[in-house]
Amino acid sequence: ISRGEFGAVGVMRILRLLEREAIPVTFFVTGHTAETYPAQTRAIAEAGHEIGHHGYLHENPIDLSPEEEERVMLRGLAALDAVAGVRPIGYRSPSWDNSAHTIDLLLDHGFRYESSLMADDFTPYWCRTGDAIDPDGPYRFGQTVDLVELPVSWLLDDFPHFEYIRLPNRVSPGLSAASKVEEIWRDEFDFMVREIPNGVFTLTMHPQVIGRGHRLLMLERLIAHFRSAGARFTTLATAADDFRAGS
Repeated sequence: ISRGEFGAVGVMRILRLLEREAIPVTFFVTGHTAETYPAQTRAIAEAGHEIGHHGYLHENPIDLSPEEEERVMLRGLAALDAVAGVRPIGYRSPSWDNSAHTIDLLLDHGFRYESSLMADDFTPYWCRTGDAIDPDGPYRFGQTVDLVELPVSWLLDDFPHFEYIRLPNRVSPGLSAASKVEEIWRDEFDFMVREIPNGVFTLTMHPQVIGRGHRLLMLERLIAHFRSAGARFTTLATAADDFRAGS
C-alpha cells in the first residue's frame, strides 16, 4: 500500500516536469485511485492532460464475467466523472489483459481507442472482435471494428525494468540502472524514426516508479533526445485521431 502511496508524490513531480517541457500526456487512472487521491487526479485534468480508463480497482478482465467486467467499467467511468468531471474515450486494461468481451464493451460504451495489445510496436491498427483460437489449427481472425489500437510493449514499460516484487511463486528483481533502460528506450525510438514513418512511440510509466529522482533525470534526457529528432508529443487521443484521419 505504501509503495502505491508514493505515486501521489511521484505524480506531482511528473506534472511539474511536463509543465516545464510543455508536453501533453495521457494518464490512465483507476476509479479507486481517483477517489483516494482526488486532488492529484484533478491536478492532472486541470493541467490539460488526458485521463483514460484503467478499471476501478485494477481488476484483470480475464478474471471477470461479462457482467462483472461491465460493472467495473461503469464504476470506473462514474468515479472519474465524479472526481474530475471527465468522460474518457481511451481505455487501458489492467495488466494489459483483455477478455473476449472487452472490445465489444468498449464499443458499447463509446470508447474511441484502447491501448493494451501488442500485435505491432509503433503502428496503430484497428481492433478486432470474434477471433477464434484453435490449438489444433491456425488462428481465425475476426472482423475489424471502429476502435483504434495504440499498441504497447513490456519492453517500453517502466515497471518490469525497475520494480522489485516478491510473490509466493516468483521474484521479479527489477531495480535496473536507469542508464540501461535509457539505452533500450533510446534505441527503440531511433529504430522507429529510421524505419517507421509516422510511428507512434508509446512509453508506459507509473508515477510510483518513474517518479524516483534518478529516473526522472533519465526521462528528462530522453525527452531532449526525442525532441532533437523532431518528435511531436501528443496525448494518445490525439494519436488515435491522427490515425483515423490517415496522417
